[in-house]
Amino acid sequence: MQNAQIYKANALVEASYRLTLYEQRIILACISQVRRDEPLTDRKLYKISAQEIADFSGTQLGTAYQNMKAASERLFDRRVSLHESPNRKGPARVKLTRWVQTIEYLEDEGIVALRFGTDMIPYLSQLTEQFTRYALADIAKMSSTHAIRLYEMLAQWRGKGKREVSLEWFREALQLDNKYSNIRDLKRWVVEVATDQINEHSPLWVSWEQRKTGRKVTHLIFSFGEKEKKSTQNKSNASKRSSKGAIYGIPFTVIEGKAYPGESYEDTALRILDEAKSREPR
Repeated sequence: MQNAQIYKANALVEASYRLTLYEQRIILACISQVRRDEPLTDRKLYKISAQEIADFSGTQLGTAYQNMKAASERLFDRRVSLHESPNRKGPARVKLTRWVQTIEYLEDEGIVALRFGTDMIPYLSQLTEQFTRYALADIAKMSSTHAIRLYEMLAQWRGKGKREVSLEWFREALQLDNKYSNIRDLKRWVVEVATDQINEHSPLWVSWEQRKTGRKVTHLIFSFGEKEKKSTQNKSNASKRSSKGAIYGIPFTVIEGKAYPGESYEDTALRILDEAKSREPR
């Protein structure tokens, strides 16, 4: 799972839901297994083991075993409130659905097996626009579920370098309900913990400030960007990849020539395949 990538529709990144740390790890590890070059159906079964969770998160195997069974049982009842269509086509709508339709824990093997809910499929598969992509490794070492959520929100705006959110929207997205109703508690236990972990464990740096309307704090402003070392490493890796090889059978030389600014090589390759299919006789 070293190079696993997460793809989510922006509507899912901005959805309102609450998951525990191990529920997040199970869901994200399974999302990282979704193939970009083939359709996803609600019959597809995804599996993740306690050993894999322990390996990519850097935790003890025994701890992973202890947490995965309880997390898998709770996941069946976890709901998510989505506020628009997967690719922002058609009228905006609010949909309440579940992450999974079936889930089981194979205790002897320490494995969770799940099928994503039918209504969840469009937000994970065949995304052509309005989606967020990041590496599973970016959030693997985080121990705060709020840090994972905030990282996704920043990754969605990766090219902007700044994101301002209202406190009302932020609280709803994280489903904080009545927790941390005092702004000082929210900043201390949610915002500061999340930004500290993003700075420590992810390829992004982030700072934040608050904005008031009158005397009341109403907005949070996050400034962020790529860490220098990570950015340099990515450029080096891109240079190495471009010298040889291919993605989905398309040579890197072709991909490089057709890539849009900021578009990953994998996304470029998939776009080339889609364009080729659209030209085929029907």
